[in-house]
Amino acid sequence: MSQHGHAHEETEEYELTTETGSSTRRLALVAVVNFLGFLAELAGGLLFGSVALISDALHMLFDMLAYAMAFGASYTAERFEGGAEWSYGLHRLEPVAAFLNGILLVPMVGYILWESYQRFLDPVEIDPTMTLIIAGGGLLVNLGSVYIVQGGEMSLNERGAFYHLLGDAGGSVAVIISTLAVVTFDLPVADPVAAIFIGVLVLVSAGKVLRGSTSILLERSPISPDKLRNKLTTVDGVEDVDDIHVWQVCSQLTVATVRLQYEPTSLDQHQAIRSRVHQLLSDHEIDHATVELVGEIEMDPEIADNTSHNH
Repeated sequence: MSQHGHAHEETEEYELTTETGSSTRRLALVAVVNFLGFLAELAGGLLFGSVALISDALHMLFDMLAYAMAFGASYTAERFEGGAEWSYGLHRLEPVAAFLNGILLVPMVGYILWESYQRFLDPVEIDPTMTLIIAGGGLLVNLGSVYIVQGGEMSLNERGAFYHLLGDAGGSVAVIISTLAVVTFDLPVADPVAAIFIGVLVLVSAGKVLRGSTSILLERSPISPDKLRNKLTTVDGVEDVDDIHVWQVCSQLTVATVRLQYEPTSLDQHQAIRSRVHQLLSDHEIDHATVELVGEIEMDPEIADNTSHNH
C-alpha cells in the first residue's frame, strides 16, 4: 500500500515568487550599472592606451550580457504560466542562462591573453592619470554592484553575478596597481601583466558558474543522499529507506522523492510518520517532496485519496 505526500505549501510558493522578483530587479539594476561602467572603461582604455583597462572593460561588458541573460531568464520564469504541461514553469531557464554565461567568458579570456601578448611584444605608452581615474571609477561601480547583489540567500544567477563582480573589482585593483607600477618604476610591462591577471580571474569565476549550473542541469543531488538516508531512519516508525532521489529545478527549488518501509498500526500513525518525514525534508531545504510509505496496513481508497496530499 503506498501513500504520496507533497510538501509544497502556498506560502512557500509565495516566498519563491517574491524571492524571484527581488532577484530579477537586482540583476536588472546591476546590468545597467555595469553597462555604464563598460562604456567609461572602454573609452578610457582606447583613448589612453591601457590594455588592462580595455580588458577590464570587456570583463564588464560580458558581465553585463550575463546579467541581462539572467534577468531575462528570471523575468520569464517569474511570469510564465504554462499549466499542467509545465510542472515547474520555466525555472529551469535559470541554470541554462548561468551555463551560457560561463561559456561566454571563455572567448573573452582568449582576447585578453592575445592583447596582452601583443603588448609584451610592442609596449604602448599609457596616460597614467586618466587611467587611474577611470579605473578608480570602475572599482566604485563594482563595489556598488556587489552591495546591490549581496544580502540574503542568493539565487544561482545572483551568485554568478557576485563572482563576476568580485572578479571585476579585482580587475580594477589590478589596473590601478599596474598603472602605479608604470608611473613609479617605469615598468610598461605591468599593464599587460595586469591584463593577464584579470584573465585568470575571469576563468576562475567562469569555472564556478559552470560547476554550479552543470550540477543543476545534470541533476546532481545538492544534499548527500547517504546523510539524508541516515536522518530518515531516525524518524520513529521508519524501518528502512528503499529509495531516495534529490535534485534541483533551479537554485531556489529543490525536489525529492523517497520510498520508506514502515510498520503500521493505524492510519493515525501513518499520518504522523508522513508528517515527520515531510518536516525533516523541509528542514533540509527541500521545497517539494513526494513520500511513499510501504507497509501492510489496509486502507479505504477514498480515505487514502483524501489524506495523502498536502498542498
